[in-house]
Amino acid sequence: MPLNIPDKLPAVELLKAENIFVLSKSRASSQDIRPLRIVILNLMPLKITTETDLIRLLSNNPLQLEVSFMKLKSHTSKNTPVEHMQAFYRDFELMRDERFDGMIITGAPVEQFNFEDVTYWPEVSEIFAWAKTHVTSTLYICWAAFAGLYFHHGITKVDEPKKVFGIFPHRILTPQMPIFRGFDDEFFMPHSRHTGCRKEDVENCPELQILAESDEAGVCIMMARNGREIYITGHSEYSPYTLDTEYKRDLGKGLPIQMPKNYYKDDNPENQPVVRWRAHANLLFSNWINYYVYQETPYDITQIR
Repeated sequence: MPLNIPDKLPAVELLKAENIFVLSKSRASSQDIRPLRIVILNLMPLKITTETDLIRLLSNNPLQLEVSFMKLKSHTSKNTPVEHMQAFYRDFELMRDERFDGMIITGAPVEQFNFEDVTYWPEVSEIFAWAKTHVTSTLYICWAAFAGLYFHHGITKVDEPKKVFGIFPHRILTPQMPIFRGFDDEFFMPHSRHTGCRKEDVENCPELQILAESDEAGVCIMMARNGREIYITGHSEYSPYTLDTEYKRDLGKGLPIQMPKNYYKDDNPENQPVVRWRAHANLLFSNWINYYVYQETPYDITQIR
């Protein structure tokens, strides 16, 4: 089934060029199907890029999804046109009475700040609390994962000795979990972050379970409340050239940045990236939608508790 996303969203034409079938809201309204409602709180600075990356992954499943975008009233994006935000995003305060089958909360460029020092922390905290009673399953990605771990479980983030930057292999600790249906024994995922969390802190939290980890990148996927909260410290949604763009951006600014590991062919930044995470990224998102959203959400969405 196709995705039901806002008319004229820039991602529509980009994804059609990739032969991904998307369904406009106007056309979807004529179909007598209750789509799964997915809301995305997009905290990344390049919002159109992130929208496209996430919608590309959400499209790889047989269910009809209705995708909405949430924004913060307490923060104004500096890198996305105001017209785009007004056309496709709604403030949380206008959505707080709604219920959703699934939610995705993205990373944010504030990872080296203490959570309480982030200007929009009070509003984000309110959204985290709201998601527990208004969303069947929430994916917390990168900064949002560490923020969610801190808010819900008191897990403090720690600074990494150097930036975790590149494509890293991960091993699955719980192969029986539906989130890993169809996975190989090892999978790759991009990471781009300066902070992490201590494995022992997570292990000492009875509500949390570590599902996957990496020798180099550390704890990667964690779960709480039987999948109603899923925390991912990496960026499986990244497109092939995202790390390349970040690397060359930081080089241009004269920042101390190492070449992303396991990324360029022959470790030569003049060569193209070797994409080795895309298949598992699609499996991860389709498994989340199928096993933790679709199979867990009540038919009457107002019954979410």
